[in-house]
Amino acid sequence: MLKNYFKIAFRNFGRHKLFTFINVIGLSIGISAALVIYIMVDFDFNFDKFHKEPENVYRIVTEYSFQGEASYNSGVTGPLAAATQSEVTGVKVVAPFYTIDGVNVFIPKNSGTPARFKNQSNLVLADGRYFDIFNYQWLAGSAKTALKEPYQVVLTSDQAKVYFPAMPYSQMLGKTVIYDSIKTTVTGIVQNFTKSSDLTFHDFISYSTGVNNATLKDWLGLTQWGSTTSASQLFVKLNGKASAANVEKQLNLMFERHNPKKPEDKGNASSFHLQPLNDLHFNQHYSNFDNGRTANKTTMYGLLIIALFLLLLGCINFVNLTTAQASQRSKEIGVRKTMGSTRAQLIIQFLSETFLITLFAVIVAVALAPLILKLFADFVPHGIKIDYLHHISLLVFLVLLTVVVSLLSGFYPALVLSGYKPALVLKNQAQTGSSKTRNALLRKSLTVTQFVIAQFFIMATILVSKQIYYALHKDLGFKKDAIIVLGTPFNSINTNLKQVFMNKISSIPQIDLISVGGASPSSGNTNSTTISYKDGKKEIKTDVQQKFGDENYTKLYQIKLLAGRYLTKSDSSKSYLINATYAKVLGFKNPATAVGHLLDYGDKKITVVGVVADFYQKSLHDAIKPLVIMIPENKYNNRTFHIALKPQTQGGNDWKKAIASIQKTWKELYPDDDFEYNFYDENIAKFYNAEQHTSTLLTWATGLSIFISCLGLLGLAMYTTNLRTKEIGVRKVLGASVAQIVRLLSTELVLLIVLAFVIVTPIAWYAMNKWMENFADRTTISWWIFALSGTGMLLAALCTLSFQTVKAAVANPVKSLRSE
Repeated sequence: MLKNYFKIAFRNFGRHKLFTFINVIGLSIGISAALVIYIMVDFDFNFDKFHKEPENVYRIVTEYSFQGEASYNSGVTGPLAAATQSEVTGVKVVAPFYTIDGVNVFIPKNSGTPARFKNQSNLVLADGRYFDIFNYQWLAGSAKTALKEPYQVVLTSDQAKVYFPAMPYSQMLGKTVIYDSIKTTVTGIVQNFTKSSDLTFHDFISYSTGVNNATLKDWLGLTQWGSTTSASQLFVKLNGKASAANVEKQLNLMFERHNPKKPEDKGNASSFHLQPLNDLHFNQHYSNFDNGRTANKTTMYGLLIIALFLLLLGCINFVNLTTAQASQRSKEIGVRKTMGSTRAQLIIQFLSETFLITLFAVIVAVALAPLILKLFADFVPHGIKIDYLHHISLLVFLVLLTVVVSLLSGFYPALVLSGYKPALVLKNQAQTGSSKTRNALLRKSLTVTQFVIAQFFIMATILVSKQIYYALHKDLGFKKDAIIVLGTPFNSINTNLKQVFMNKISSIPQIDLISVGGASPSSGNTNSTTISYKDGKKEIKTDVQQKFGDENYTKLYQIKLLAGRYLTKSDSSKSYLINATYAKVLGFKNPATAVGHLLDYGDKKITVVGVVADFYQKSLHDAIKPLVIMIPENKYNNRTFHIALKPQTQGGNDWKKAIASIQKTWKELYPDDDFEYNFYDENIAKFYNAEQHTSTLLTWATGLSIFISCLGLLGLAMYTTNLRTKEIGVRKVLGASVAQIVRLLSTELVLLIVLAFVIVTPIAWYAMNKWMENFADRTTISWWIFALSGTGMLLAALCTLSFQTVKAAVANPVKSLRSE
């Protein structure tokens, strides 16, 4: 029986090759999208789930509130770990660690110069408690003793092979690894995680090293309750019965005891929160570790919706075309019923045909998936790969997808086709009565649904592109073109090479101006501090962003001065520029009245010497905040060169010459360090990588949805014209023109597209508004977005219909009437 079902199915496919092709292509596009998106979403949702009792593991993070404005830090104060260990109940393991980046690593050799590895990141100070929480496989050494003493280090297997190639792990124990000037001994090797993890650290230096080394001890700040850095991380593992809320409450009460509030802290607050381990990969507030990636759950769910829509479009095509073909198989069904076939047998037969088409589509999708991942390699998360043989959940997903799509696409057509009555079928009356009306209504409804989805994608794509264009071309309050940003090596911070470098490159003719300081006006880095202002009646205490730069900083970036003066070379760190937003927060309606007032910065009095116009300190996602610009107060804020280039001559390569000259000088002064620079406008563009990736995905989704919808529309047009062939012939004989015939055949389908436009417009408008809420400054949702998408969809549909309607309209009526 089953063999017979498949034989009939293949025979039917051969008889209706084009409809079968349309169904397979439509379903394969939807299934391949669903498969790739499943792989991406499954990858992100399974980060760090392999650890023992992950539901009991939390990171302690810090939330601040300054005059009602919240800010977030993934780190904690230095003394918190020890206090938590001794004063908080319900905690099983307390594991502090400190992240370190930008370190040069040296591996001594028996003879010759030691091997050097530049600017290593993902290094941490940790101890055995870290390995009590996170499950590493030990290849050499012991978790109990490996990090017990100062100046010990544990390496991951991959990093160990980098430092000591071709050496067995057991022989690596006792080897020396030098981190800048800190000499350590290898005491353990652990296996790299084979599953997705945000814990990508590969050098674990014993935490006691930090306590015994003067520089590192200063970084740890083990006695400074009022200082927080994201480098100082603290993980805890709770007892199975402990309440996270209770532990959080204990932490904040303990913090108040050790760091009681002062009168000037009124209106400001800080608190600790327990962030679940499974939230690390998604929480945008607290971010991930320095080189980690955070995923966006909204984006993940959006991807799932896109996959569902594309899958739904393919299924709609199948239902539409199968029910439209019903009349062509009605006699077959009538004969089968007359010969004794039951309705259940017919349903199984039609479902088997659907299953075969779906299976073909799944095979095509499996072949396409690796190509799609390569196509989107620029923003597919690193580490994603397709392994059908070892990824059991992937195979289960494919099986479930095949079954679900088969049932979703085939069950209703099977019910319709198997429901024909033999007596009516054999009298050519299968399409009379209410059945025809219900089927037609269903096809129209599904067609409208298709074009609602397609037009929604078009509108979303246009809006996202418009917002990206707006962000990249908006006046941000400073110059961003023709500026090179270059950071000097961290290990040369105590030398005078920086001044020598500046003196040498100043003579390069293509350079217009040079400034030395900290981060650029708009950057991913944030420096902030608390500054107070007393106006005689009350004290205004505010969290203020800081930008560091010499006297050329504001000139180079062309930041507009509203009142007072710019900073000069003779100014000290007690003279500040403030932005217009900060002036308003302090109560000055006129920027000029803010000039000359004193602000309290710790134990210092600082003078406002000028007010500059507002500029964006980050992307347009974030609102402009109170800000001060100051002369660098320490060497750490004075190691970035901002170099403005002169305009290029037409057809010239002035900038290439300038960069080559800068590089030559760099190599003279910093021979051991790589020359790395960025054009500032490129840095700004990186702020919107996520939106650009979204735009690319939406563009592809839009193209595929239009393609699938038009495929279905073409199939329906072919069915309609075939059904009305004799009617068209009669109308032509009676004098109807080609244009009239085309209008007759197209009107109904065009009206369905117009109806879809009416339905989708308010839905798209609402969704666009919700998405735009992510931006503090955003473009407008213009009426032409909807008009353009509706017109574009209509034109695409008319082009698709014209292939079949024009062909039917110009056909010789003699051929269509010959059988009458």
